[in-house]
Amino acid sequence: MPMMTKPNGVWTVVNAQANLSAVIDRALTHGPQIITRSGRSVVVVESVKDWERRAKRKGSLVDFFAASPLRGTRLGIKRSTAKPREI
Repeated sequence: MPMMTKPNGVWTVVNAQANLSAVIDRALTHGPQIITRSGRSVVVVESVKDWERRAKRKGSLVDFFAASPLRGTRLGIKRSTAKPREI
């Protein structure tokens, strides 16, 4: 069966099943491959290297807050003194 894919790496489920090895090879050499069902994108196949790079944490929560543009603005937040509502 011939490989049926668009140049941009979009596969139908039927073609991806019939050409799984080719889908994997293209994900390794050409980047993420999209699999569609009923004309809608549903799954992306990508290399482990790309996945790990994308999923890698970029700094800690402390780093995130330290880089905030609001840091040092002396934001005044007052706590409510109201009692909890009755249930």
